[in-house]
Amino acid sequence: KCIRFNPDATVWVAKQRILCSLNQSLKDVLNYGLFQPASNGRDGKFLDEERLLREYPQPMGKGIPSLEFRYKKRVYRQTNLDEKQLAKLHTKNNLKKCMDHIQHRSVEKIVKMLDRGLDPNFHDLETGETPLTLAAQLDDPAEMIKALRNGGAHLDFRAKDGMTALHKAARTRNLLALKTLLELGASPDYKDSYGLTPLYHTAVVGGDPCCCELLLHEHAAVSCKDENGWHEIPQACRYGHVQHLEHLLFYGADMGAQNASGNTALHICALYNQDSCARVLLFRGGDKELKNYNSQTPFQVAIIAGNFELAEYIKNHKETDVEDAVPMKPSPALSRRDRLPPSALAAPRLLLRSNSDNNLNAGAPDWAVCAATSHLSLSPQLLQQTPSKVDGAAKTLGSYTPGPRSRSPSLNRLGGAGEDAKRPQQPWHVGPAFPPGANKDALSAFEYPGPRRKLYSAVPGRLFVVVKPYQPQVDGEIPLHRGDRVKGVGSGRGALASGGSARAHPAW
Repeated sequence: KCIRFNPDATVWVAKQRILCSLNQSLKDVLNYGLFQPASNGRDGKFLDEERLLREYPQPMGKGIPSLEFRYKKRVYRQTNLDEKQLAKLHTKNNLKKCMDHIQHRSVEKIVKMLDRGLDPNFHDLETGETPLTLAAQLDDPAEMIKALRNGGAHLDFRAKDGMTALHKAARTRNLLALKTLLELGASPDYKDSYGLTPLYHTAVVGGDPCCCELLLHEHAAVSCKDENGWHEIPQACRYGHVQHLEHLLFYGADMGAQNASGNTALHICALYNQDSCARVLLFRGGDKELKNYNSQTPFQVAIIAGNFELAEYIKNHKETDVEDAVPMKPSPALSRRDRLPPSALAAPRLLLRSNSDNNLNAGAPDWAVCAATSHLSLSPQLLQQTPSKVDGAAKTLGSYTPGPRSRSPSLNRLGGAGEDAKRPQQPWHVGPAFPPGANKDALSAFEYPGPRRKLYSAVPGRLFVVVKPYQPQVDGEIPLHRGDRVKGVGSGRGALASGGSARAHPAW
């Protein structure tokens, strides 16, 4: 069968077209891919699913260029492979040993098995994990992930639950695994069996907000939507992940997006009594008058849910409460990694973040490359694509088993406040990552494996007590006297807080 593809579409889109045209069902269909045979001195390779087709040069002069649709296996460079020896290497016992070595972090033993020709693209019969998805959930996984990648593991090869290694790292809040996979060329927009991205999963599970920031920094697409119309922002609000919400808003996520029941993120806050998230949304310009498909405003949803204090706050909030805040509209810090083509960021996104903190590089990790003080838009010329690396010759070997679909991670539809509250949540959803009795604003160190950075400290409505007097140094600042109470309304330039006291008007 011959199918023509749009070269400006991704490999993933082309793959979906092929699957829709098939007359028979395939086992483990998500792990099929487009294979470019070796030609003109170039090794054969599987195309990465989130790259554009035009990024892969097609051989000319030998008729119409073509691609093969086949199950993903290791691509060997050697041409004189012993098929019998490879078959002996891929016994159930050896595959089990491979998973045990990964679990015990025996990198040297894994390297030896890979050097002998083991194909790391397989599923464990007991857990359904692949070697790479298992490694992505380990502590200090960098060396193991690199060894598997060098041994032929495909970054977009999925476990039986439909998730890639990047999804697993996001769900286990494994910042080092995320960073390693992205550095090796993984796309932050890989889809699981329900079309959900790692960024969506970070909004659900919470934990270290640096995981969310890292994915956004690496050009992760925002506003991924599940089968019930839930985006990342409503999920973050559902579980009270305030810093995740701030990151998403900073990188241009739409706070007014509605789900299948017409509920916005503010409706979700009202239903689940997420006061801090509601305050952030309102101070960032959230529309409190927008109604869902049951003609309910967020205020009415809060009343129905019995969250009367939050309902009172929503009712009394006025846009004039933040009219003196300094508007901030810089472009966020984005990676200049050569993963994306030049057309991927044709124009900078306009970020309507009137009070967000743009001082993103204070104590920033080494992947934050853009200066926080720069207000220049990121030029597409900074994202020039280099030729993709070859993976090897077209000799493959391996086997596959069918992979059952996982449950949808989306929440049930909100047909009104009471209807959603009655429905049971999906069992594998992880709620707010706070230990019982812990303070949501001050998580203990064990919740965050890396150095913690509090980017948006001036949460709207927070009161501060002055412990040291201060006299204005420049225009726009206010005098502070010991014992004064200052109400913060946002944060902005140079990590300064915007607020006011009884003695002075709001200022920096």
